[in-house]
Amino acid sequence: MSLLAAEPKHAQADPPRLKLPKPEPTKSEGRRHPAFGLAYIILADPLNVVAFALLAVILLMALIGPYVVPYDPLHSSALEALQPPSAKHWFGTDDLGRDVFSRVVVAARLDLLMSVSAVALSFAAGSLIGTLAGYYGGWFDRISGRLIDTIMAFPLFVLAMGIVSAAGNTVANVVYATAIINLPFYARLVRAEVLVRREAGFVQAARLCGNPDWRILAFHIFPNALPPLMIQASLNMGWSIMNAAGLSFIGLGVQPPTAEWGILVAQGANFIVSGEWWVALFPGAVLMLAIFTFNLLGDVLRDLVDPLRRV
Repeated sequence: MSLLAAEPKHAQADPPRLKLPKPEPTKSEGRRHPAFGLAYIILADPLNVVAFALLAVILLMALIGPYVVPYDPLHSSALEALQPPSAKHWFGTDDLGRDVFSRVVVAARLDLLMSVSAVALSFAAGSLIGTLAGYYGGWFDRISGRLIDTIMAFPLFVLAMGIVSAAGNTVANVVYATAIINLPFYARLVRAEVLVRREAGFVQAARLCGNPDWRILAFHIFPNALPPLMIQASLNMGWSIMNAAGLSFIGLGVQPPTAEWGILVAQGANFIVSGEWWVALFPGAVLMLAIFTFNLLGDVLRDLVDPLRRV
């Protein structure tokens, strides 16, 4: 008889295993949630908090402002012309007795609509041109490159003035002109991103799997170019607002009596020398804050897409 056979049965059985409780998620693991990362980036810098607070105010002005303003922005009264800021008229009145505060708030919707439309058009067209030029190259790359160089050869605001002057002073033409002068930024940026990634390993793997070119571009290459594009779009929002206001200021954009920030500043500039400073100051201050807000948002988006700033 062997020694193994003489061993008791309880010696051959495996010892019972202890069931340990699952560890609770640590604080560092909780930070991996995208919402927490966004909140961390926003709260890390006071300027980020200011940017999002100003953005919320501007969006509220555009969405519900026309319904909550105390006065009709087109209502005039000769008896209340050029009154200084008071409890009745927070921003004073203009030369026709119209409430400046109501006109500034109502103008936010039109300015944001023009800038968002222009950025959307330039984003779509520029991304398409840059993607095709960077991926395929050849004659399309050469022709699109010369077209973009031609646009960039002109001072952009002067080019927008020429387009609006030739096409007519309408809101749609202001949007088209602003989109055209912003198109080269997206086309060049996307082309550079596609050139870097079109021969990458994950793209080669997608080709070996039998994916057509349009699927590779739409689902593998272009999504990797979106982060810098979003930063550019945020910066272009400020430039688009300034461009639309500038065209209206010189009489080539939106026409009176429509409430628009550039028109309000242009009308108020005639009364600064005579002492009615509020007519131009408040529209100009709101215009400046809107441009400042979107520039700050560009910095926030840059921090969000930078891996070194994520938590």
